[in-house]
Parts: sequence; C-alpha cells; structure tokens
Amino acid sequence: MADEAPIVMGRVAGPYGIRGWVHVMSFTKPPENLLDYRPWYLARDRRWEAIESVEARRHGKGLIAKLPGCGDRDAAALLKGMHIGVRREHLPQPGEDEYYWHDLVGLRVQTTQGRVLGTVDHLIETGANDVLVVRGERERLIPFILGQVVLSIDLAAGEMRVDWDPEF
Repeated sequence: MADEAPIVMGRVAGPYGIRGWVHVMSFTKPPENLLDYRPWYLARDRRWEAIESVEARRHGKGLIAKLPGCGDRDAAALLKGMHIGVRREHLPQPGEDEYYWHDLVGLRVQTTQGRVLGTVDHLIETGANDVLVVRGERERLIPFILGQVVLSIDLAAGEMRVDWDPEF
C-alpha cells in the first residue's frame, strides 16, 4: 500500500497574494477537512513529492496554503494546477454503504440482467446526487443512488450491479 500513488484530494488553484501563498481547491467535504491530513503530496513531473511542513487555513469559502520553497507570487504561480494527494492509510475507514470515489473508479458496471455497460471512469458531483460516468461501447451517465439505481458494490470483485436501462 505504501507504493500506491496518493489519492487526489485537491489541487492548487493559483497564487494568493505576493508572499508565495496559493489558493487550494479542496475535493473534501467540508473543504477544510483537507487541512487534517499530513503530509500532503504534490504531483511534480508525474512523481509525487511529500510536503511535510504546510501552513494552511480556511480563507473565505476556500483554503489557502504556504508551501515550503514557495517564497513569492511567481513561485506560487508555477504550482497552479498541481494535484494535492494524501495517502490512503491517512483517511478514515468509510462506513457501511459509504465509498471513496477513488474506490469506485475502475469497477465493472453491469445491469441486473448481466449486461456489462463498461467501467466507472470518474464521478461528477451534481446538486441532487453524484453521477457515475461509465465508459464502455459508449459513455453513460448513471445516478449514484444506492438501493435504487446502484444495487450492489463488490470492491473485492471489482463489480457494481445497477438497475439501469442499457439504452439510456
């Protein structure tokens, strides 16, 4: 598990001020939960680098952070778009019928009749419910509604069973 890539939990949105601080877009709910995880990892040239000493705080509706070696606005601007990751072992265990999106990506999706629709490529957060983006012979958007649309998830087998019309 230590060799696995960190799970992306946010990204650097751009510089904040002139002293090397950056805006951080958190993918956690609530956003400030990202502040609870250390170390952060930044993706540099497709390699993850641990960032041990991060000064970060809530600012308005978002987060700002001061990363080591980032002393001015120009240096902060170079970090824009970098993903922020944390190690899986630092995340709390999900409860029953709770899943990290990361765990759903790659699952094979099949209907109750056994027709394989494809695999989960990613998820989209909408106001009402999250949506699975399933790629197979074509792309499908399937609401992630446990018990109604998503009937079962077997992470060990890499499968998800859905009650979904394949023609949609």
